Amino acid sequence: MQDTTGAPAGHPPFRTVVHPGPLDPVRIAAMSDTRGRHLRLILPSGRSIHESLVKGLTEEGISSASMTLLDGDLETLVFCLAQPDPSGQRVAMYGQPHSERNARFIFGNATLGKSVDGSPSVHCHAAFRTESGTVRGGHVLTDRTVVGRRSIAVVVTALDSFELRIGFDDETRMPLMRPRAHEANQKAAHV
Repeated sequence: MQDTTGAPAGHPPFRTVVHPGPLDPVRIAAMSDTRGRHLRLILPSGRSIHESLVKGLTEEGISSASMTLLDGDLETLVFCLAQPDPSGQRVAMYGQPHSERNARFIFGNATLGKSVDGSPSVHCHAAFRTESGTVRGGHVLTDRTVVGRRSIAVVVTALDSFELRIGFDDETRMPLMRPRAHEANQKAAHV
């Protein structure tokens, strides 16, 4: 039996999130990559996740990628949690950063793309265990999170046919990373 929201019996009703900006009829921007490569990286001890990912992938000629990060130690972990935006300008925002020492990285997913100014940007959500044993998750600030004694393995899918680029999204009123044709391909299409 379902309630009027479509939720199965015994479950809370489904929520509908309405973003404050104009509705974008394209709910998911999708592109496929027929040339994508797969490789494995090891993030070494003593470096930030951001630095290690960007350096390792740049050396492979990769500027956009989807990644799975697996197991390892974190000397320093800095992460944020989503929370309602008290200003009402957005549905949600990231709260103040939390910092942990000597955490264990369990599992995470990340994307490498380009920021608005074209510099490398890594977006990562992960599960981890704090030094006290509490399992948590959140948005990892990769430039401030440093790999500990045990390195982290990364399975990479390179996105060679297109790039991921951060841009302002009118509907959510937040910067989002979306796929788009490489700039050289965009310029050629307009000639």
